[in-house]
Amino acid sequence: MAKAAKKSAKTSEVKETNLIRRISVKAANKNIQSFSSGDTVNVFVKVKEGEKERVQLFKGIVTKIQGAGAAKSFTVRKISAGVGVERTFPFTSPALDKVELVNVGKVRRSKLYFLRNLSGKAAKIESELAGAATAAAE
Repeated sequence: MAKAAKKSAKTSEVKETNLIRRISVKAANKNIQSFSSGDTVNVFVKVKEGEKERVQLFKGIVTKIQGAGAAKSFTVRKISAGVGVERTFPFTSPALDKVELVNVGKVRRSKLYFLRNLSGKAAKIESELAGAATAAAE
């Protein structure tokens, strides 16, 4: 009898982990192009104002990509009216309409926190146009 109890406990444990995995793994958004830190992206965010919904553009440099699976997110930084603004977006967020790659940045780090202390031309990242980079890759 002890063997049967062990076996049933093991199968229920496997079923439980599969259920958790199925719930936590969400379908990836098809409208997100692949990008990495240092790239300039256009993030189209759905904004709800009362009953109306519109799409707002947030254009900036990707400073970090963190997490894995359903918890994966990325942070975009832009300068608005002379003030640095950072916004973090989960990859699985329903508020994301689409993400477009504008420029591919040439960086040697995965987290670009040093950009917070820089301003003006010093905060620029050497880059190449995204269209030219994809054409060269093909």
